[in-house]
Amino acid sequence: MSAAGEILWRPRTPADTRLARFRDGLRAAGHDVGETYGSLHAWSLATPGAFWRAVWERCDVIGEAGAIDLAGMGMHGTRFLPEARLNYAENLLRARDGRHRDEVAAIGRDETGAREALTRDQLAGAVFAAMAELEALGVGPDVRVAGLVPNRIDTLVLMLAVTGLGGVWSACSPDFGTRAALDRFEQVQPALLVGCDGYRYGGRTFDVRGRLAEIAGALPGLRATLVLPVLAPEPDLSSIPGARPFRRDAGRARPFAVRAFLDPLYVMFSSGTTGPPKGIVHGVGGTLLQHLKEHQMHCDLQAGDRMLFFTTCGWMMWNWLVSALSSAATVVLYDGSPAHPDPATLVRMAAEEQLTHLGISPGLLSAMEQSGARPGEELDLSALRCVLSTGSPLPPQGFRYVYDAISPDVHLASITGGTDIMGCFALGVPELPVRAGEIQAAGLGMALAFLDGDGTPLRGERGELACIAPFPSMPVGFLNDPEGARYRATYFEPWPEIWRHGDFGELVPHEDGTPDGVLIHGRSDAVLNRGGVRIGTAELYRQTESIAEIIDALAVAREHDGASEIVLFVQLAPGAELEETLLARIRRTIREGASPRHVPDRIAAVPEMPRTRSGKLVELAVRELVEGREVRNVGALANPEALEHFRDHPALRD
Repeated sequence: MSAAGEILWRPRTPADTRLARFRDGLRAAGHDVGETYGSLHAWSLATPGAFWRAVWERCDVIGEAGAIDLAGMGMHGTRFLPEARLNYAENLLRARDGRHRDEVAAIGRDETGAREALTRDQLAGAVFAAMAELEALGVGPDVRVAGLVPNRIDTLVLMLAVTGLGGVWSACSPDFGTRAALDRFEQVQPALLVGCDGYRYGGRTFDVRGRLAEIAGALPGLRATLVLPVLAPEPDLSSIPGARPFRRDAGRARPFAVRAFLDPLYVMFSSGTTGPPKGIVHGVGGTLLQHLKEHQMHCDLQAGDRMLFFTTCGWMMWNWLVSALSSAATVVLYDGSPAHPDPATLVRMAAEEQLTHLGISPGLLSAMEQSGARPGEELDLSALRCVLSTGSPLPPQGFRYVYDAISPDVHLASITGGTDIMGCFALGVPELPVRAGEIQAAGLGMALAFLDGDGTPLRGERGELACIAPFPSMPVGFLNDPEGARYRATYFEPWPEIWRHGDFGELVPHEDGTPDGVLIHGRSDAVLNRGGVRIGTAELYRQTESIAEIIDALAVAREHDGASEIVLFVQLAPGAELEETLLARIRRTIREGASPRHVPDRIAAVPEMPRTRSGKLVELAVRELVEGREVRNVGALANPEALEHFRDHPALRD
């Protein structure tokens, strides 16, 4: 087992990164940015206007930046670049950049083995043709388009066409049920619906035309429905009101709609596992700037690199992935199960496509380890430079597995942020060492802090994740919240000028003087409390990761007989039984690896863990059940039937 904080990787040539070149360019321009990441990060916080202007200029944003407005630097009202004019799709297509026209822009893969690739010129032509079609259907500036769509090239084409016209894009994956999709799309009130005839997942085929008909019929302002043919080249669409098939074509260049920095680009939704999902509106300029910074400075994404991040179109990692086009990289879109036919599928794809960047979840890495997969011993992964992990905290053993079984030479970047900010608070830094269990550092321009109950910053102690200065990818606002009351209540209570994110974690000081690492212990509203000591659920999971009989674990707190007790649910490996010997070993492992306060009061076995469609454990929904309350929005779950394993569980009866 890998000890937390152990250094597993050191960069070999830190001077040859985009981050180093960015710093060198700033120094040459007379900025006092020092020689290290720590000094550059400090400068980015001390002079935010100069920093974000430099990101715009040195990442070659297409558009006019105009003046910088950081008057007052309060959390509310900071506009960053109020005079900026740009178009998101134009920056992703880089259609005016002749240097990359013949290079591959997008590769589509699916479970069947089908593959297609488009050059930048071909992708731009497809987008221009789609823009003409969508404009005829009334799509233009601020017009909203909703998609029940798979992760395919046609989806990318349509998103770029919508945003190229100045429209607003919002999407769910096609496995969303009718009610779950309408919980989102009724808020969006789209003029156009994009869907598909079906999808494939885990070796099975799912026809969604009936569901798409129900959704289209429930959206009164809908002008038309475009359907992507996935299962059949000529699907019967007669049951879907106003439906027509989408046919990709090639078109001539068209002008892009000029947008302001804060104009809406995407509507994203919170997971909504315990209540209606919030419609979070993200702006054009903030989304692009944040993604450029994260890709180029933190992932060292270079022109011609290839990135795949396993995601669905309803998770913000899809939006994050496709923005890699703006760095002249190739995006690889995979439609299907990441574990079909086995958990090493994506790593094989990394070898086949010569990926430089692969994004994978902690759960999938754990499944690979449990299966005994050691893909680095069988595959050519020499092109792979960066492995990214998010969705939940990556435990120390997950770090060790990547370096032991995949590649000892990759930059393993655990990242944390979310839908709320369309990016990351803390993530990888290619010139810093990778330590087991830790996120390397706070991102440039992000004033990350962990606060106690009084709002005092902590270092080396657990607290609430906060950002104490504004950043450009803060949401423009929420849907149907004209006065901003719900937006302020979500992020700015109890501290009106501090962003409270809802995660619980800590900064980890390093004796060698490198920047503090970051640990995330779980959602703060799912944090356990034992005798006044707050315990992050990830702290328990780091211990259960080392127990071979446990595939997955989920911990919640419940009130019982006037006290709070910790309940640990475990999913066991085939053939394992939750008998006294294993129970004792689980408790001992947690006690020795964490503390006596972490040891659960009850341990119960379940056959399956409920997860969101982006793969996150739904601790809050399980907590609702064990407290005797109903979960209000099960449509947000990928496997809502799994909740029944927790309802009135025998282990919770006295």
